[in-house]
Amino acid sequence: MNAAPIGKPVRMRVGVPAVLAFGSNLGDRAATIRAAVDALRDQPGIVIRSVSRLYETPALKPDGIDVEAPAYLNAVALVSTLLEPLALLGAVNAVEAQLGRVREEHWGDRTIDIDIVDVDGMVSDDDPRIVLPHPRAHERAFVLVPWLDVDPDAQLAGHGPVAELAARATDPVQLWEGCS
Repeated sequence: MNAAPIGKPVRMRVGVPAVLAFGSNLGDRAATIRAAVDALRDQPGIVIRSVSRLYETPALKPDGIDVEAPAYLNAVALVSTLLEPLALLGAVNAVEAQLGRVREEHWGDRTIDIDIVDVDGMVSDDDPRIVLPHPRAHERAFVLVPWLDVDPDAQLAGHGPVAELAARATDPVQLWEGCS
């Protein structure tokens, strides 16, 4: 009896690393961020590798901190993705829409915001829909501090070590009291 022929080796597609930042200041903020992470986990081509603890920050508006607006909860997830940056943006935007994100006011209050901070160290501003790395990530403690939770040695392309950037960031951020 002859053995079945061995087929060609199958090449496994390996995703590239990406960093996603989550923010929510309306409704059950923690539940919304958890739902966003879970929804992304269900997206083809995205694997969630690690999620930071939740951090609370005051609302940041174009004119600075707005103490009248509800405070944000923020988190960062490290993912692997097979998606090109624009396709990843489409997946992220679909999850935001699914969770009730309304885009009426630039930097306005929101149920969920998911920013693509980094995709494999890529530097690109060729398409106005997605600039990599995220253009303000290097100065935002609400992105940098949670990122350090999941990757203490992180580097932000064009800006350097995330730990150094976080030390220079001036927006207040604190571990959320609801974290256990």
